Amino acid sequence: MNDAVVASASESGKKVRLHKRSADHPGVDIPGMILLLPASLLLLALFVLPVGYAFYLGFTNITLIGPASVHFHFTGIANVHRLGRDTLFWKSLWLTAVFLAGSVVGVTVVGMALAVVMQRSAAWLRAGVGAVAIVAWMLPPITVAVVWYAFTTSGGTLSLVTPGDGDSLNHFPMLIVTLANVWSTAGFSMLILSSGLRAVPSEVIEAALMEGTARWRIFLSVTLPIMRPTIVTNVLLVTLLSLANFALIYIMTAGGTDNSTDILPVYSYQQGFVFKKLGYGALLGDVLVIISTVFAYLYVRAARQRPVRTRLADGV
Repeated sequence: MNDAVVASASESGKKVRLHKRSADHPGVDIPGMILLLPASLLLLALFVLPVGYAFYLGFTNITLIGPASVHFHFTGIANVHRLGRDTLFWKSLWLTAVFLAGSVVGVTVVGMALAVVMQRSAAWLRAGVGAVAIVAWMLPPITVAVVWYAFTTSGGTLSLVTPGDGDSLNHFPMLIVTLANVWSTAGFSMLILSSGLRAVPSEVIEAALMEGTARWRIFLSVTLPIMRPTIVTNVLLVTLLSLANFALIYIMTAGGTDNSTDILPVYSYQQGFVFKKLGYGALLGDVLVIISTVFAYLYVRAARQRPVRTRLADGV
């Protein structure tokens, strides 16, 4: 009798484990795979194959003009060796990091400030601030570049309120292009962070206010921790958008004097289409793709995270 009970319990345990395993690892959804097939083929044709071919070109001697533009061949890691010795590449990598760091911090701070204003201000102020931020975000990069070029060069509006010749774009090129990027992207950040602010439970804020906690401390100790997934998502998306913002910098400075604004997209374009070295320019583009892929992977990981649940600590 006992053996029968033990055997029955063992069999039930096996069934539970099998059911849990099947729930954790469901079978292949054939209808779903069929429905995804057209999109998968488009992704393969329009993204995977072009990117793969670009990676191959990065290891060839192809040029824009001349015999090697048609009769090019695989050169192994010759371009990689050149990349390692290229001081302009390392400078470009550093400038890219500076541009991304300034853009991400600036866009996130300004976007958060706009989101708070949109949540707590009067209706007429919300409408005005929101309209200006969204219009700035929706403007094409060429329009933003022309506006900021006219604003920051000699004879522009900024020169009327600053001492000296007023040519800020020439004196502080990286600062100006970063500010232009912040100005044009803050509206996007405002929309994302506004949704995060609306998701903060009002009862948590009210409980903190009843405890006599200052609003600034509530914002730092309660609101920001709850918004952490939204902030991380905003940071990663702004990073990807800024990394792809080639037109803004190229139109404003074309790389700048002494390569002062030569971030990776601009430097890749110059090598491929100005100096006609398509193979080396493709390799620089490959580096850009790898960096973008890392940030995209981090974005996907952040998007899968569950919202952080916090509780008021004693004395908050």
